[in-house]
Amino acid sequence: MGQLFKNSFSKKFKTQAIILGSFVSIFWIVELIDIFIFHGKLDNLGVQPHTLKGLRGIFFAPFLHGDLSHLINNTIPFLVLGSFVMLHRTKDFWIVTLLTTIIGGLGVWLFGPTNSVHIGASILIFGYLGFLLLRGYFQKQIISICVSILIFCLYGGLIIGLLPSQPGISWQGHLFGFLGGALAARLLKAKK
Repeated sequence: MGQLFKNSFSKKFKTQAIILGSFVSIFWIVELIDIFIFHGKLDNLGVQPHTLKGLRGIFFAPFLHGDLSHLINNTIPFLVLGSFVMLHRTKDFWIVTLLTTIIGGLGVWLFGPTNSVHIGASILIFGYLGFLLLRGYFQKQIISICVSILIFCLYGGLIIGLLPSQPGISWQGHLFGFLGGALAARLLKAKK
């Protein structure tokens, strides 16, 4: 019985590592291609509020970054929070990612300033943060509550990013990504 559990855990961990590693690899490959081949022009594929062509950015924006510093700043929180999202079920990661991408992207498209371009995995990071902080509240299970508290202790300071604070930072992406994650926590509450 112990070997079966060990094999199951090992398989789940490997699957989750492949998923997160694949996302991060895509982030880095796209950014390096953008820097060395397109000289930053791929960033124009991000969300461009209030324009029809800007809608395509809803699905492209999380994979685009302004520079290597932007990408580096997003990589670790993406890996940490993404792994916590998968803690209960790997399937949750896909649901949270999809809802966060759509709600976050649409929120940016609707409420972002005209003539701006919004990019970066932070839309997903804030979605994962919203999901993890509110999952304990909605599920009312001790493990989920403990994870919510742990995430608040580790990443609660990011909440300030939901407000307009620095020029060039898409607080709209942070806010609506967070709301997408919160909605995912509400919708997944019954799936214990």
